[in-house]
Amino acid sequence: MPLWLIGMMGSGKSTVGQALAARTGKPFLDTDLLVEDAAGLAVAEVFEEEGEAAFRIRESEAIRAAAVIAEAVVATGGGAVLLDDNVRSMKSSGVVVWLQADPVTLAARIGHTTGRPLLVDVDVADRLSVILEGRKSAYETAADHIVATDESTVEEVAVLLETLWNAS
Repeated sequence: MPLWLIGMMGSGKSTVGQALAARTGKPFLDTDLLVEDAAGLAVAEVFEEEGEAAFRIRESEAIRAAAVIAEAVVATGGGAVLLDDNVRSMKSSGVVVWLQADPVTLAARIGHTTGRPLLVDVDVADRLSVILEGRKSAYETAADHIVATDESTVEEVAVLLETLWNAS
């Protein structure tokens, strides 16, 4: 069963996911990269050229494709939980873990020149706070487990995730 990593941009989904995959010898998938491969465009370009709604459709296709890959570690885009079909696909196929972090931590990890479509020309920490507030209930609903990443190393979070995954 896949281990799904959900959470805000900068929470560590890709970094921790890659570390966990390396620890366990399981494949690592990133739904943003799957979208980019299918579209032939970077995520920011998909947003710019096709719009957020089209990106979300592509993201849902990537999630459905990842759901059938046994024992993969899957990092999702931060907004993947916004569509009920995505949450159903994740929950029915595996274990969903919300990697949680404070907006100030997220902003520090992301930096101020991100190239991320939702963070153009804004105060990053303030914008992340607003986005998190809007998504918090969706993350809570989707998550089987919540893991705070603010004070932990990548390795510490990967070890904890491995334990949660093995217990499932």
